[in-house]
Amino acid sequence: MATGNDPDKSGSVGDTPGAGRGLTSEELELRRRNLESKLVSKGAVRKAGSEDKGTETASGVAQAMKLSSEFIAGVLVGAGLGWLADRFLGTSPWGLIILLLLGFCAGTLNILRSAGHVAENQGLDFSKKSDHDKPE
Repeated sequence: MATGNDPDKSGSVGDTPGAGRGLTSEELELRRRNLESKLVSKGAVRKAGSEDKGTETASGVAQAMKLSSEFIAGVLVGAGLGWLADRFLGTSPWGLIILLLLGFCAGTLNILRSAGHVAENQGLDFSKKSDHDKPE
């Protein structure tokens, strides 16, 4: 096992040329540069100071704003409709309470749909016949 500045002399490493002998720091540096250039050419390495981090942060903030506005809109629409129902139907405070809770549920469902945790409702397709509808 290599420790400190001494090269690793634990044995051969497959069919690597010169395997089993100690490598100098120049040879190791050359191998590191070759590996790094191969990784960069394949796109496996990103530079540390790249602009992707800023774009990633902005995208996360945009997603958070979208989700929070969808939730707040659901709650506010439910509360507004409940207040209107109470005002015109005289059911105070039950319309506000019930529709506010429904708005909360709708806002939560919108968040889950936007985040991809709940599938969109595709509806039923009656045009396809299933196996049990076929006559025997």
